[in-house]
Amino acid sequence: MNTSADELVRFRHALHAHPELSGKETGTARRVLDMLRTTGPDELIDGIGGTGILATFGTDIEGPQVLVRCELDALPIKETNDLPYRSTTDGVGHKCGHDGHMAMLTGVAKEFGTERPARGRVHLIYQPAEENGEGARAVLYDDRMKQRKFDLVLALHNLPGYPLGQVVLRKKAFTPSVNSMVIKLEGRTSHAAEPENGNNPSAAVAELLQACLSMAHYEADERMRVVTPVHVLIGSPDYGISAGHGEVHLTVRCWTDEELRELEKAIEAKAQAIAEEHALGHSIDYAHTFHAVMNDAAAVDLVEQAAKRTDHLVVHREMPFKWGEDFGLFTAKVKGCMFGLGAGEDMPALHNPDYDFPDALIPHGVDLFVAAARAYLKG
Repeated sequence: MNTSADELVRFRHALHAHPELSGKETGTARRVLDMLRTTGPDELIDGIGGTGILATFGTDIEGPQVLVRCELDALPIKETNDLPYRSTTDGVGHKCGHDGHMAMLTGVAKEFGTERPARGRVHLIYQPAEENGEGARAVLYDDRMKQRKFDLVLALHNLPGYPLGQVVLRKKAFTPSVNSMVIKLEGRTSHAAEPENGNNPSAAVAELLQACLSMAHYEADERMRVVTPVHVLIGSPDYGISAGHGEVHLTVRCWTDEELRELEKAIEAKAQAIAEEHALGHSIDYAHTFHAVMNDAAAVDLVEQAAKRTDHLVVHREMPFKWGEDFGLFTAKVKGCMFGLGAGEDMPALHNPDYDFPDALIPHGVDLFVAAARAYLKG
């Protein structure tokens, strides 16, 4: 491993040891900025969408513009690994591999800092708050990003369970549309000895849960509809009070934004009907929204050719992955491709407390991003 690769590994370990949650990535951003300054970007902007960073290489503003994205944030998961660089922040860990993604993108910065594009420009965005679905919107609606035009967007995600370095591609939907619904039912409290004098939403909550679960289709085929209850609340643990308030929190997902909206409308209608039947007030709020990542066919072909030129094996998935990714907001605005990169077959899954991004994967991501970007800029 050459000195540059060693440096990227040390950088990854430093990021891993100091993880930060979504929207709070100030120390992470500071470490990234310090590293990026050594690569000599033609433009370096921080504070985008909160803690985001944009590094630009090249000065040709009229030529094609490529944007490559990684994520800054970690997860509220306590690390169980006994590593020399294990998390020093209790209850927070890089359990999705964003530390590795940042190291990859910094490797890309080193490559383009050494040999700038002769045509067009390469922009590297280190995005905050991917895990809660808020970062992509904050970045894209930042005034300094809104005034820029991009022609191609690229991103990757490491994939435990696939051979190390294998490239995983899919045209059209790569990840689904995901939303979180909070359904609140308002009744009336009463003495627990006289529930008939109030309006307890318990029966309505039970009915609503059953109705929502009946709409699900969990198989990863064309009809996939995932409905996952994540939290249910009825009243409070005060045994002399009959509950007057209930909540049902769901995560719902379908392959496309359009399909998900149909499912959401069906749940909204059922919630209203049940609330009316039980004489309850109701409200519905949404949070943690992830739009479907829709890959452009030409962008997928570009990545596939880059993979072949860099001696990477390629596999095409029949169906999208089922997890959410806020890169979907990028692909809704600009033609692009998110691809998977195998992290090893004998690996803990993403979001597991014993997961750790494999250092050997860093040069694979660097090579793929650089090859794809250079090919696109050459036309």
